[in-house]
Amino acid sequence: MKVVATSRTEQGSGASRRLRRAGQVPGIVYGANQEAQAVSIEHNPLWHALQKEKFHSSILDLEIDGKSQQVLLRDYQSHPYKAQLLHIDFQRIDSNQKIHMNVPLHFSGHLESPAVKLYAGLVTFVANQIEIECLPKDLPEFIAVDCSVLDVTKRSIHVTELQFPEGVSIPNHGQQDLSVVSVKIKAGAAKGGDE
Repeated sequence: MKVVATSRTEQGSGASRRLRRAGQVPGIVYGANQEAQAVSIEHNPLWHALQKEKFHSSILDLEIDGKSQQVLLRDYQSHPYKAQLLHIDFQRIDSNQKIHMNVPLHFSGHLESPAVKLYAGLVTFVANQIEIECLPKDLPEFIAVDCSVLDVTKRSIHVTELQFPEGVSIPNHGQQDLSVVSVKIKAGAAKGGDE
């Protein structure tokens, strides 16, 4: 995805307010051992791009004054009740360095799983995204989670059970093997189905 920006020299809250009134969003680009660069981006195309899931978990081509560079969306602030962006942050990437990124989880098969079909189980999606580590070229748009295996004996799917594309791993922060989806089956339903 491509984002077009213009470099800016004026900084501060007054300059940011003037930019917003002119239909621009103030932002900053940092990282890759380069100086941070203040930019402004046209509001409406950026607002619509942020509504797409892919924009949040993809490598973006950011064109600043005609020069293109690869970046990741790192943060943005929006107005509490208006459809208005207040500020946006991008991080430059080095194609040879691994990145840490939160990627959405896409769940499928839960309605066809034995836990739901046979035992009227209630599926709970515990997480909707997961932190991964990979080189920029290996960054997936999402991680697919096949829930069709949920059953009376298999009531949850954990992070370590997910299928990751080649080159993608989970950073180890000393956490336990967390569940990303679980199913609750009433005790009577499970017994009735077994008889």
